[in-house]
Amino acid sequence: MVEKRPVAVFDIDGTVFRSSLLIELVEALIEHGVYPKEAREVYATAQEDWLSRTGEYGPYIKKVVEAFRHYIKGKEYGEIADVAGEVIEAKKHRTYRYTRDLIQELKRNGYYLLGVSHSPKFIVDGFGYEMGFHKTYGTLYETGPSSRFTGTVEEEHLIMNKSAVLKRAVEKESLTLEGSYAVGDTENDASMMDLVETAIAFNPNRILYRHAKKKGWQVVVERKDVIYEL
Repeated sequence: MVEKRPVAVFDIDGTVFRSSLLIELVEALIEHGVYPKEAREVYATAQEDWLSRTGEYGPYIKKVVEAFRHYIKGKEYGEIADVAGEVIEAKKHRTYRYTRDLIQELKRNGYYLLGVSHSPKFIVDGFGYEMGFHKTYGTLYETGPSSRFTGTVEEEHLIMNKSAVLKRAVEKESLTLEGSYAVGDTENDASMMDLVETAIAFNPNRILYRHAKKKGWQVVVERKDVIYEL
């Protein structure tokens, strides 16, 4: 009987990567002329509200997703993937020290490393490879004839439910939740964090922070060159 490996699952955007892979990709697609500059108009107001702290991050990222989905229709996979590869190569080191070091430590200790993100799967997979994850899950965008994107998302119900993602990975990869870890930064990560033995709220937003304090989870903050627990 094969011994099951313990799993450690990490949210990627804002938890490992010090930004959003999707945001960086959309900006790069605009800079390369793959997307028109008008694409920024979709999220410009929400972005300014977020940067000036008069609005929340959620509405901002939803507008970025809206722009990405609208303008990806009809684009060739290779064209988009090439830009994604450039983004990964240029920004793969823009990670938080705490989560980067934790990933390396857990890997040395034999953990199966799982990365989860709502960013497109093709850029999540590339970033995950650079970080040393064993498997990554991201939003899967459908391609049709001639490998052109249709704008449709496949199995959206799965990627939007991170607890379901974790359960699926545990079953498919013959893993165990005994001794398991989960690290996230928003309430979208709470469902997968509820399943593990050690949950760490890293740079959490207000909702996750309150949930973490009720649950007795670790709350870790990295600010500039200082890492501390709350």
